[in-house]
Amino acid sequence: QVHLVESGGGLVQAGGSLRLSCLASGRQISHSDMQWYRQAPGKEREFVASIAWPFGRANYADSVRGRFTISTDNAGNTVYLQMNSLKPEDTAIYYCYSTEGYWGQGTQVTVSS
Repeated sequence: QVHLVESGGGLVQAGGSLRLSCLASGRQISHSDMQWYRQAPGKEREFVASIAWPFGRANYADSVRGRFTISTDNAGNTVYLQMNSLKPEDTAIYYCYSTEGYWGQGTQVTVSS
């Protein structure tokens, strides 16, 4: 079993940056595709970004492409989401997800205008 814990969320002004981390325990995450999702108040959870094992090919939602970057560490234990040029509409709870079926508990990102 894999246990995912997100961190790095917080309050930031529009135009600022945050870096989210998702630490996996139990075993390495490098053998599964990893994804970030987000859920804003009153809205459904939506896909943000994914990174595929083993070659690290990344994919992004249109709304974040060019601003967000997904990556993993060399040890295969952590997946990151670098978020730049943040907008108020990026405000949401951000969740890490392993395509083997594991979710993290989420981390709140709030972008003020």
